[in-house]
Amino acid sequence: MGRGMDSLPIGEVICADALEFMAGLPSGSIDFVFVDPPYGHNNNNGDMIARREAIYGGGPVPETDWRPIANDGPEANDLFRACLPEFARLLQPGCCCCCCGGGGGPDPQFARWSMWIHEQRGLDFKQMVVWDKGPMGMGHHYRRSYETVLVSQVPGAACRWYDETNAVENIIRPGSGIRKIIPQADEHPTQKPVELAQHFIRLHTRPGDLVLDCFAGSGSTLEACVREGRRFIGVELDPQWAEVARERVAEARLQPRLPFEDRAEKKALDEQAPLWL
Repeated sequence: MGRGMDSLPIGEVICADALEFMAGLPSGSIDFVFVDPPYGHNNNNGDMIARREAIYGGGPVPETDWRPIANDGPEANDLFRACLPEFARLLQPGCCCCCCGGGGGPDPQFARWSMWIHEQRGLDFKQMVVWDKGPMGMGHHYRRSYETVLVSQVPGAACRWYDETNAVENIIRPGSGIRKIIPQADEHPTQKPVELAQHFIRLHTRPGDLVLDCFAGSGSTLEACVREGRRFIGVELDPQWAEVARERVAEARLQPRLPFEDRAEKKALDEQAPLWL
């Protein structure tokens, strides 16, 4: 049985399967979706990331230290494609979905997902935004230094767009305050910076709007919502990371709300490092 609008778990982190949970939400109940699904690359499961120390001259990394995430094999593609009809159903006309994606090769996941969005009834592919993370990423030939954010919109109304500068590019450049994260052993292995979600939340929502992240991980998007005064629903399959996200949200609610630019500047000064690192 589906939920009514008055019973939505707003401000909560639900430990559940994304598809099963979304099926119970009422149509048109969401103002914005920001998600970072598994890319299907078996990240941190014996790949170059898991073995980086050995690859770059260190000792071997035992399998017990690998940190794979759920549904990160070939099944990730089926999962993403199955989510698209739900995004189209849940979002109101004019509302947008921003989905993080990989960048470069050898698997052109971002291109494949872009085409599936284009083919999905009820969603219009709007833009692929390149997040230039700054030097230097993993790999040997053409080392990976960017990721993508795939933006789609529900047709039937003007795009919800709240920037007034007319200066927003489809590239997030080094120096923007959106810095890449190299996760530590106790952090989610594919964690995104809070400022990345903040960037898109500011563009496509107003205070009080309801944001859905059904691949919440350790809660970066949810913390961004707290900072920006947006309501949210977070869904995470892994109980460990769902609990981390809850703790992170609770801590964020205790912090004073600072403008995005002030936070970025403060972080740079605190770390005494250029913003593009």
